[in-house]
Amino acid sequence: MSDVTIPPSDSLAVLEKQRSTAETFGIPLAVLLEITHRCPLQCPYCSNPVELDRSAKELTTAEWKKVLTELAEIGVLQVHFSGGEPTARKDLVELVKHASDVGLYTNLITSAVLLTRERLSDLADAGLCHVQISFQGIEEGLADRVGGYKGGHRKKLEVARWTRELDLPLTVNAVMHRQNLHQLPDMIQMALDLDADRLEVANVQYYGWALKNRAALMPTVAQLDKCTRTVVEARERLKGRLTIDYVVPDYYALRPKKCMGGWGRQFFNISPAGKVLPCHAAESITGLDFESVRSNHSIAWIWQNSEAFNRYRGTGWMKEPCKSCEFREIDFGGCRCQAFALTGDAANTDPACALSPLHETIFKQAEAEAGGETSRFLYRNFAGGTLESGNDA
Repeated sequence: MSDVTIPPSDSLAVLEKQRSTAETFGIPLAVLLEITHRCPLQCPYCSNPVELDRSAKELTTAEWKKVLTELAEIGVLQVHFSGGEPTARKDLVELVKHASDVGLYTNLITSAVLLTRERLSDLADAGLCHVQISFQGIEEGLADRVGGYKGGHRKKLEVARWTRELDLPLTVNAVMHRQNLHQLPDMIQMALDLDADRLEVANVQYYGWALKNRAALMPTVAQLDKCTRTVVEARERLKGRLTIDYVVPDYYALRPKKCMGGWGRQFFNISPAGKVLPCHAAESITGLDFESVRSNHSIAWIWQNSEAFNRYRGTGWMKEPCKSCEFREIDFGGCRCQAFALTGDAANTDPACALSPLHETIFKQAEAEAGGETSRFLYRNFAGGTLESGNDA
């Protein structure tokens, strides 16, 4: 997310009058809308919560339209339609049209496998501004295996070409891990061949479904070093032709990332059931009560005043070693969801930080898994996961 904040005159004037630390940051420029958890793919690193929202809980068309209108009124500029798979919603064209009508920039984050050219054209006519397509590899066999969807890779390539034929900007999302990092140079070339404007080289982040599959996904140190060199070289070589974003696995860092710009500082997303969340994995932290757009509170009030958003804002909640760390207002202790997943307490230092007492233990465990023989995936689905058939190799 951008570090730019909206001036108070543009957004904070429409907030309820009660002041809070949130007013320092203003309403985020962009909001992620997870309009459904339904998805034909079963990616083992899916960032959705382990407990998925069923379709019966999803916001209705009218409710999503109300959300979009409210977001525009409080100063949000961009919305990202995501999921699950957002094209599983039959009303997606209608929602994009409404977002466009109220002045929002619209981005579609999609697996692409459910799209037809006609529907993509309808989305473009409705005002869709940008398309991001996720790829699991560059070779059909591996890519379809990772996604758990036969024929998916071929369809993604087709939709990417339609995207450019319709003159829509294209981002290629390349989710990388031990089993496909060797394809990174070809992934970069594929993005060029598809005439993408941007490539996101996103190494898997290990919480939720990915934590369940860490032993099958964790790259080795040597793989990651080679990956980094490949990205650095490609950025220099392709400057002006392809923008490359790069996300490094937390486990191989000495200091944690400022997750989502800091809890409740620069980002929120809305779940299929309407919960307003500080990040897409926040529901994994038990004991937090997240307000819904179906409540009597406005989105602005939830952002500004809700207990869940204020729980880990700023630095007052911190324990040692974060409390006295010179970087506490730079990384804000790292990822709260990862701290909870790995330590059982969201207020603990993210173990990705070298100052965490658990850093060495967890890093060594991950390093051992990276060098192991486990390769089978636990696929993501509403049944709670299905183990890939076959033997580890």
